[in-house]
Amino acid sequence: MIALIPLLTLVAALGSGLIAGLFFAFSRFVMTALAKLPPEQGIAAMNSINVTILNATFGLAFFGTAVLGLGLGIVSILRWTEPGSLYVLIGSLIFLVGTIGVTMVFNVPLNDALAAVAPTSPEGAALWTRYLAEWLPWNHVRTLANIAALIAFILAYAKQAAV
Repeated sequence: MIALIPLLTLVAALGSGLIAGLFFAFSRFVMTALAKLPPEQGIAAMNSINVTILNATFGLAFFGTAVLGLGLGIVSILRWTEPGSLYVLIGSLIFLVGTIGVTMVFNVPLNDALAAVAPTSPEGAALWTRYLAEWLPWNHVRTLANIAALIAFILAYAKQAAV
């Protein structure tokens, strides 16, 4: 099992990188395009994206990396003297707090509110404006958190592989 730790660390880096790329695309391209649409079209498009993204591929990358990070974080504490343990713990904490935590506390409630509003209503237009103003900065946080976790996992792997 211990021999698998470097491989699992590399997989955690890959998962962090995949999610970082996804969030980066949302921050730089997807949300910019959606913001140019009339509110009812933007809401409909974002709701469609939010439904479509909930699939096995995304789930494996997103929640699989979280489970892997949690497990690796625990192992890093139990095997603290092993090379790369500090970086594994840092990467795990950053992913769990900056990706999973931010998503559940900030992005998902905004997505749920958007799904519940009538897109053509005045409330829908007001929510869309608020959604864009609040959702996007939290997505930037998630993007940066994933990049930081990726770096930490790569540094951990480098230390582990050097042994």
